[in-house]
Amino acid sequence: MPPTRPHRVDPHARPPDHPPGADQKIRLAPGGGAGTLTVTDNRTGKRYEVPVTEDGFVSATAFKAIKAGGDGLGLKLYDPGYMNTAPCKSKISYIDGDKGILRYRGYPIEELAERSTYLESAFALVYGDLPDARQLREWEETVMRHSALPVPVIAAIEALPHDAHPMGVILAGLNALSTFHPEQNPALQGGGIYRSHDVQDKQIVRIIGKMTTLAAHAYHRNTGRTPAHPNQTMGYAENFLYMLDAGLDPNHRPNPRLAKALDVMFLLHAEHEMNCSTAAARHLASSGVDVYSAVAGAVGALYGPLHGGANEAVLKMLARIGNKEAIPAFLKRVKDKKEKMFGFGHRVYKNFDPRANVIREVAEEVFRLVGRDPLIDVAVELEKAARQDEYFVNRKLYPNVDFYSGLVYRALGFPPEFFTVLFAVPRAAGYLAHWRESLTDPDAKIARPQQVYQGEWLRSYPALAARPPASSDSMWHVQVSNASRRRLAGGSSSGKEFRPSGSAGGSVGGGRVGQSLAHPPRDVGLGPAFSSGVVPGDATGGVDKLFHAR
Repeated sequence: MPPTRPHRVDPHARPPDHPPGADQKIRLAPGGGAGTLTVTDNRTGKRYEVPVTEDGFVSATAFKAIKAGGDGLGLKLYDPGYMNTAPCKSKISYIDGDKGILRYRGYPIEELAERSTYLESAFALVYGDLPDARQLREWEETVMRHSALPVPVIAAIEALPHDAHPMGVILAGLNALSTFHPEQNPALQGGGIYRSHDVQDKQIVRIIGKMTTLAAHAYHRNTGRTPAHPNQTMGYAENFLYMLDAGLDPNHRPNPRLAKALDVMFLLHAEHEMNCSTAAARHLASSGVDVYSAVAGAVGALYGPLHGGANEAVLKMLARIGNKEAIPAFLKRVKDKKEKMFGFGHRVYKNFDPRANVIREVAEEVFRLVGRDPLIDVAVELEKAARQDEYFVNRKLYPNVDFYSGLVYRALGFPPEFFTVLFAVPRAAGYLAHWRESLTDPDAKIARPQQVYQGEWLRSYPALAARPPASSDSMWHVQVSNASRRRLAGGSSSGKEFRPSGSAGGSVGGGRVGQSLAHPPRDVGLGPAFSSGVVPGDATGGVDKLFHAR
């Protein structure tokens, strides 16, 4: 049963500008429905009729017919970031950002969060409908039965640095898993191997089942401990907490209410239409690559702080505000463009994010069990103040899923650098649903976008001796580490002089350091050996630098 939560926020409550028709039972014609678009090319005076489908879209290739001399090529549609480009047709999830709607296979996210579980909703995402009792039981048992990792995959993970970013560990694990199942690899078995429903199913339960185990190993790679072996008799989120906390105690049982709260968080993050990482999964799948590589590529896209790291930025923002009394001054700085407000607004949602209300309820439940994070009061008051401020209301800036999720994860004991892993684990269901749908898409083609070329048109190849230095850009001096200097200071048994390619130093031979190594250029610093520019243990330093630079 879902936990009982006080101060319940009505998930259907509308902001003041919530448009009419958001709760309609019948879908209105997308984009106005079928018809034609008449395009007049004012360069030539020609008119073109472009068909509009019943789904409200036009084919981008139709515009290739619009030509006006020049190179003889037709028009291209320039759309950086795919702001209004649909690369596929899908039945998996539906978002109406203006109305604050998110549905998995037609089921409202609020109803699923209240009544379903992550694995049950994952079944619906992958296969199209919610399962009956028998199908659900078989699905859950099969997923959990595939939760263990091959021993060599664990060895590969354990070979990584102890302070490796958890997302890097997940990526290494997924790529290692790809090599352990050659029977499903199209590169080895032929492009038709995934036409088999059995082969599809096997990889789906393997990946969903092993994601939490990979995450547990990523977590404990930083702690120096070993995760408990998966307990296949437990629920999905419950088993994850068990692997984190049981240690050598096989009788350990996670708190069921915390397990349920985490399960709801997984459900809310399972799928979100054609976002950056899901688009990456479909893009990779279009090449016919194995599904482990496609999911790994999607997780790699999620790794980026602009995609998966926003909830960490919210935490840091709330910590800077500090208390409720400081909120008015903070909002003024935001409006004066002196501060950024993270967790409000969304690329898709121009109204409230329906997941945010549910996560606020989950936060209250978690805080009752493990203690109240003082930042939650700051978050609640900040949301209240922003939703009453015309500046934010007029710009349709409402809380998104990241606004409260970081607080929940911190209260559950996860470090900020692990938050994106908690995003990747459940999103595997969405990636796999899109992968499976793409296999039977009659319009599917290998992804090969166009570009708008603006480079040099034609140049002759000049002799090396006659070339001037490259003027547009070149490689800067690459710093030589002290370890490299030590190695380069050594001699060669061949007695031949050795000049390292790309080194800031000069010749090294006979055991003597050349003139350039002894006196390196002023702009090449003598940094510490093994210097990589990253402080050990600071897995989120890059996030800080990115957001401070923006």
